[in-house]
Amino acid sequence: MASRNQNRAPRSPFTKKSSADEVPVDKRRRIETRKTDAQGSMGRPRPPLSVRQEAAPTSDIGSTEGSECASVEFTKEEVEALLNEKLKVKKFDHKGKADQLADYTKRLKLCIKWFQQVEEGHILEEEKLRNALSSAEQKCMDTEVEMKNKVDELNAVSSKLREDIATLEKKVAKEESEKLDAITSHRREKEARDSAEKLQDSLSVELEKVREEKLVAEQRVASSEDLYNRAQEYNKSLQQYNSKLQSDLETTTESLKRVEDEKRTVVETLSNSRGHNKALQDQLTSLKASLDDALKQKESLVNELKCLRGELQQVRDDRVRHVREIQDLKDEVVKYKEYTGKSCAELDTLTRKSKAVEERCSSQRMQIDTLKHELEAANEKLKMADLSVSETRTEFEENKRIVRELQDRLAEAELQILEGENLRKKLHNTILELKGNIRVFCRVRPLLPDDGNTTEAPVISYPTSTETLGRGIDLVQSGQKYPFTFDKVFHHETSQQDVFVEISQLVQSALDGYKVCIFAYGQTGSGKTYTMMGRPDAPEQKGLIPRSLEQIFQASQSLQAQGWKYRMQASMLEIYNENIRDLLCTSRSSGADLSRTENGVCGKQYTIKHDANGNTHVSDLTIVDVCSIKEISSLLQQAGNSRSVGKTQMNEQSSRSHFVFTLRISGMNENTEQQVQGVLNLIDLAGSERLSRSGATGERLKETQAINKSLSSLSDVIFSLAKKEDHVPFRNSKLTYLLQPCLGGDSKTLMVVNISPDASSVGESLCSLRFAARVNACEIGIPRRQTTTTRPPSDSRLTGQSASEETEEGNTEMDTQVQEAQAIKARVIKVDSVETWDLYVTQATNQGCPIVAHFTASWCMPSVAMNPFFEELASSYSDVLFLAVDVDDVKEVATRLEIKAMPTFLVMREGALVDKLVGANPEEIRKWIEGFVQSIRVSVA
Repeated sequence: MASRNQNRAPRSPFTKKSSADEVPVDKRRRIETRKTDAQGSMGRPRPPLSVRQEAAPTSDIGSTEGSECASVEFTKEEVEALLNEKLKVKKFDHKGKADQLADYTKRLKLCIKWFQQVEEGHILEEEKLRNALSSAEQKCMDTEVEMKNKVDELNAVSSKLREDIATLEKKVAKEESEKLDAITSHRREKEARDSAEKLQDSLSVELEKVREEKLVAEQRVASSEDLYNRAQEYNKSLQQYNSKLQSDLETTTESLKRVEDEKRTVVETLSNSRGHNKALQDQLTSLKASLDDALKQKESLVNELKCLRGELQQVRDDRVRHVREIQDLKDEVVKYKEYTGKSCAELDTLTRKSKAVEERCSSQRMQIDTLKHELEAANEKLKMADLSVSETRTEFEENKRIVRELQDRLAEAELQILEGENLRKKLHNTILELKGNIRVFCRVRPLLPDDGNTTEAPVISYPTSTETLGRGIDLVQSGQKYPFTFDKVFHHETSQQDVFVEISQLVQSALDGYKVCIFAYGQTGSGKTYTMMGRPDAPEQKGLIPRSLEQIFQASQSLQAQGWKYRMQASMLEIYNENIRDLLCTSRSSGADLSRTENGVCGKQYTIKHDANGNTHVSDLTIVDVCSIKEISSLLQQAGNSRSVGKTQMNEQSSRSHFVFTLRISGMNENTEQQVQGVLNLIDLAGSERLSRSGATGERLKETQAINKSLSSLSDVIFSLAKKEDHVPFRNSKLTYLLQPCLGGDSKTLMVVNISPDASSVGESLCSLRFAARVNACEIGIPRRQTTTTRPPSDSRLTGQSASEETEEGNTEMDTQVQEAQAIKARVIKVDSVETWDLYVTQATNQGCPIVAHFTASWCMPSVAMNPFFEELASSYSDVLFLAVDVDDVKEVATRLEIKAMPTFLVMREGALVDKLVGANPEEIRKWIEGFVQSIRVSVA
């Protein structure tokens, strides 16, 4: 019986069992359940929390609060009903209103305590899951190590066998290649031997021919020698004949002389010897004729001798050539004999080698056969190893599946924790708004090289407990620890984007019609100006002011699809030495010149005025209409150049004035004719500093005194608000009087206290943290939205109510729509419920606006990675509504549209699905959306 009572769901203190006919409802519904179908299946729908609470006696709640707070459970519908509950009292029934507020506060406390218990249960479950996951991972790691060892051993055996097989195959291939080479060389030698034999035969034939030619040449030489001998003999005979002719000539000459002598004697005896002279003359003529014939014969003999000599020289040349040819032939014959001998020796050697190779081939064939048997055995072993590896792999896959299931459970638990944290933030913000507290964020800047000794122990630490994680900070001074808790604490590694994410919803409230004030407080050099302004030249280091303005303009552009039009006006001023200076005045000089007149920098006197609606105005202040972030950036640059800065011992670029940026927002919905008026004040206060550390003198001393006086006045105002005094000294300083609506009115106010981690600044840091704690404890007015509606909405489908209900609750529904629009980042609207999806689809259908929807999930990394690309696409098309849908929040819509994988992109027009694309290819998605938009524009044209 006890176990049944323990397993039974505890009853809520808000339920009553006075009626016997009422059917009990299930109390075990989880907090993240978004479907309400269970109410219909359990009988009569569950009454709202407020109705049941009103029916329960107040005394019962008070008596059972202590005993049942640990066993109360809330559903999401009860929490939403509790948050959306309106006080219904008469106009002047203050006591009833106080009772209802007390009752409402008690229920909120019970809800918060229940949420803390649920959160602790989630943490315990998460620890159990982590332990189970770690044990499973350890087991999986051990299994992986064993499997890796087995695989390594098998791989080693397999690799060794493969190496042996490879070496054997190499040897076989090498032997086969050697065998083929030997066979080839044997074939070549055989061919060479055949060719040598053929060459030998041809040479033998040629040798016979040469021998015959030699014999013929020898015969010719012999005949030539005979002819030469005969020619010599003939030459000798010719010489003898010549000598004979010469002797005959000599004798003839002598006889001629004798004849002349005789002629003389004959002349002397002419008469006697004419006859004899005539005879002698005839004889002389014949002798002359014979002499001419002898000379002619001599010339012919000389010519013949020359011819014989030429023939003899030719015969000698032929002989020499023949002798040389014979010698060459002899040398060739000797060389051929030597080559033939070498070829025979090589042939014998190759024959012996061929026999040896054949013997080696036969032995290698035997080795190959044995290696084949070994290879078959190794393959059998490898198959067995593969079977064991497959079994191990199957076991490993099973372990991986178990680990994956544990990881999924862990991710689900983390998602539940995240949703619980979001719900906690929502409840906390609701309590702060009900209390009217000023929200306080704390930011610690990193240590700088000029901070002195960085080896000392850190003076700032961050607690890690569940209650204070991300919200607590501890400061150590002289060995004593001072703990503080704020709404959010940013450590020194937090980026500008991370800080802005925490305040983005607060900035969005200005666009929804609220007055919002964000101001930075801290000592000189703690990073206030960096937090608010940042570095405009570096996009990732931009401060809260430029990022807030970018969000305002991007959100206003995205709301144009819903019929909203906004007008924005910007003004910037500084409070320097308790005097207001217009930073946008065109006749101002540079901010570095601090020797200007105290009053009337532009020749004007500036006074602060507050109207009946709590709005603040500064007379004669320059107000500029702005339409884009580019215009705002130029104005911020102009104001930064005009702001008063100076050098002190604590900071090279110290702000010597309080900087106030104001953006007035006026919006109107053309469809509903609703008007909103919001104000965004972004303030960078001058830093507090001690005269002993700043070393200020002269004009700097006067500035420091004015800054400390205004900050002291701010402290007095905070103390008066904390004590709830009747008189709050707002008029003691221009700064406090300017911030009066933010500190004591109905605006949403956030203070960012900046802390320096330097050990030498621990005193100022402690003062700043204490002041921030007092500010966080102050209660101001509840934020009120400034809206006016000239007529009710014409289309009741957007709200799901009748015309009479719209007349009574039009403002409440519009507040709900604006709260849903707070999730807008840039031009992408995040959809987290089926009602929100149906609302935007209906609005887009009525206005003829096409829709591009990105269905994503937090657990799908490719889908999450596509979010920045989707936001970039959204900034390119102002006539298309871009929706980011989480499938875990809108499972009904995902089922209706058959969404089965992430990321999935849909295009819709007039409420109907046009096309669908699944995947994470940015270029393909870009082209697909461009084609869709172009087709719509063409059809409209």
